[in-house]
Amino acid sequence: MNTWYESDIWEAIESLQDYMPSGQPLICLAIVVLLSNLALLVLTKSQRETLYARVSSWAPAVTRGRRISSASTPPRSLTPEKKVQNNAPPPVDYKDLFPPSSREALLKASQSLSSSQKKGIGRREVNQEEFVKNVIPFEADYSECGPSTYTPMEISMAEIKALGDFPDYSKLSGVPLPEAYKEFEIEKAQPRPYRPFRWTYHQTMAYSKLEPDWWLELESKYATRIAERKELFERHGKLVLNYLPGSELACKEIMENALQFVCARYPQYFSLSQSKSKGYVFHNGILNSETVIKDLHPLHVLLENVPEDFAVMLRNPEDGMYYFRAGLLCSSLGWNVDTKLGMQLKEIHSPIPDYKAKMEFSMDRYFSRLPSDRPIQRGSWGLEVDTPLFMPPGDPHENFRSLQVPNLSLSRIHLRVDWQTLRRLPLSGAIIFNFKALFTPVEEFRNEAYVPALVAKVLKEGKRALMEYKNTWHVEHVVVPKLEEWAREQEEDGVTQKDWEVRTLDESPWFPGWEEKWHGQQGF
Repeated sequence: MNTWYESDIWEAIESLQDYMPSGQPLICLAIVVLLSNLALLVLTKSQRETLYARVSSWAPAVTRGRRISSASTPPRSLTPEKKVQNNAPPPVDYKDLFPPSSREALLKASQSLSSSQKKGIGRREVNQEEFVKNVIPFEADYSECGPSTYTPMEISMAEIKALGDFPDYSKLSGVPLPEAYKEFEIEKAQPRPYRPFRWTYHQTMAYSKLEPDWWLELESKYATRIAERKELFERHGKLVLNYLPGSELACKEIMENALQFVCARYPQYFSLSQSKSKGYVFHNGILNSETVIKDLHPLHVLLENVPEDFAVMLRNPEDGMYYFRAGLLCSSLGWNVDTKLGMQLKEIHSPIPDYKAKMEFSMDRYFSRLPSDRPIQRGSWGLEVDTPLFMPPGDPHENFRSLQVPNLSLSRIHLRVDWQTLRRLPLSGAIIFNFKALFTPVEEFRNEAYVPALVAKVLKEGKRALMEYKNTWHVEHVVVPKLEEWAREQEEDGVTQKDWEVRTLDESPWFPGWEEKWHGQQGF
């Protein structure tokens, strides 16, 4: 039985978890039964057994409106843990696959345009033969293309011109702008305490729906981080910021999207103005600076104002696959923009254990189908000596990873979380991967319920290939004994259940009581 159908059923099951109607458990259970009956028709016996085990782990939680976490059930992932080598997926011609169209959203957004702008917006339906024939070439600058040239989203260059600068991306993408964070004070702000630890630990994406209010998250180190990132660019240049031909529209689009977000989320600090002489100007109240948008490349605008990394993946019309075409990456460890730019998705991920066997096919399909209104978020983590933000190959800090320093102080060891998002842009069709690196002293784990026991379990019993890739060995001789000590301490103090069976926490990617701790640290 081919795994294409199996994968579709998994997607339906996982989407159902995202969109369960609150207070309607009978409807949800009916859908589960329907999907189970479908499984009887298209899946093999072993696949059915795996599916039923997965469904049974969360179906009882429908009546409570919450999914139960258990040690035998990994969190949601881009692809289930299935073996594709015995039931190889059918060959897919990605050249003929285009992302979901943005035309409906474009027409809705056009309702608020001026009468002159509306004249540039085409009809609801696009002739598919003309669309495929006139898709923008891979390395073409959109501003130099004819008006009848289309992006992969079925949006013409004439329509992009009609929209102008800073169109309403919330309407175009279907992702709402964030609520204004009025009580936010940059001097006190701490990032949310992400703890994306899982057990059983498999190599999956373990993603969830993006929380629109938290796409770009600022903290008290904002000004310091901006300065550090600018200094990294001055030192390393194209190793941290570079772009290839054809990425012009996507870079402009993600820059405008990001600035719209921070202006809506933090209106007490950021705003946009427009004048005849300067065009759009971004006002940064934290840095007391003004950025004239037209004077800088979009990635440089982001470098000056947004302390996050952005990687632009573009669809190549020759093969339908996605390639890394532009990036602002100041937080990479062991790689940089220069080592990955121009690579296909599978080439970028080739060093990751199990990627080709378990994730490559599903990731390619996922990228080809991802709509603009379903961005996702996930976390990657590691343990570091000190707080290295950028570590290109050959950096002296790499020496720490090759040995266990006997007298290494616990106070120097930090959890590094790269909190990541993935989204499709509605005009260019580019897929944007972005993240920021967050550092937390490991000593913080001591008063975080269940975290010491969970992390100790992963470090001691995680799959060796994955743990070697994560590269935690250089600090385990110090961290593991302390984690075990804190886990016993929490149990003795009644903070955690006695003889608790280690598993992914219900609150993942956080921990019980995280909000109280977080609010206490900030004082608001």
